Amino acid sequence: MLEHKIDFMVTVEVREANANGDPLNGNMPRTDAKGYGLMSDVSIKRKIRNRLQDMGQPIFVQASERIEDEFRSLEKRFSAHFVAKDKDEDIEQKANELWFDVRAFGQVFTYLKKSIGVRGPVSISMAKSLDPIVISSLQITRSTNGMEPKGDSSRSSDTMGTKHFVDYGVYVIKGSINAHFAEKTGFSEKDAEVIKQALVSLFENDASSARPEGSMRVREVFWFTHSSKLGNVSSARIYDLLVADKTKQDKSSYEDYAIHLDQEKLAEYQSKGLEVEILEGL
Repeated sequence: MLEHKIDFMVTVEVREANANGDPLNGNMPRTDAKGYGLMSDVSIKRKIRNRLQDMGQPIFVQASERIEDEFRSLEKRFSAHFVAKDKDEDIEQKANELWFDVRAFGQVFTYLKKSIGVRGPVSISMAKSLDPIVISSLQITRSTNGMEPKGDSSRSSDTMGTKHFVDYGVYVIKGSINAHFAEKTGFSEKDAEVIKQALVSLFENDASSARPEGSMRVREVFWFTHSSKLGNVSSARIYDLLVADKTKQDKSSYEDYAIHLDQEKLAEYQSKGLEVEILEGL
């Protein structure tokens, strides 16, 4: 079992890619009101699940293009293992044993006329860029008509489109693993190690037209292990340890941010039993 609280931060470099498009805004990269780039927690968990699948872990919430069994819906996948007469507590226990993402992130099962909520120990916050991002847009054309053109035109309207991307930015993913919730789902030290390795390689095998190969990469994973289940300091204080250069304008490389941990505060927390591991992304 997991005996220690864990906090982590992941720095992600984005270069000419759409880190997370907003379908309600023409798939423009997500931003907040001040122009900082965002990646939703849902999109980050999706990428973690995909990497876990690549690593051979069984996943309940499989993306439609990554289904590894014959089930095309969550309901079918759930019903293949359980029946209505099964006790809720038995379903919860078996689901945690069957699927890595259930015991990690939790899940709400509303199938077979049941409503079972599993609260997972791994929480992920919405990622945010360190500086406001610059978004570029390109008009793109398709060489072949998708539909028959109307009138005398040789081109149909669907040959034209727009592609949006972030010129350059560094985003920070923040997360935590609650040891008390881990005890309830059976999430172990070994499972935490698997999550760590998934974060290190988060954007491998994730290329698309919006995210070409190499356009998004994990630069560093900061992994903090506390000496108890409650933790040595709050997660908020851990996240405050990350320091980046805010003076230089028009940053175009990861080195321009001079990202590091506040060594004075870190030493104080380490004296209380906090351990830190810094891993380089793939």
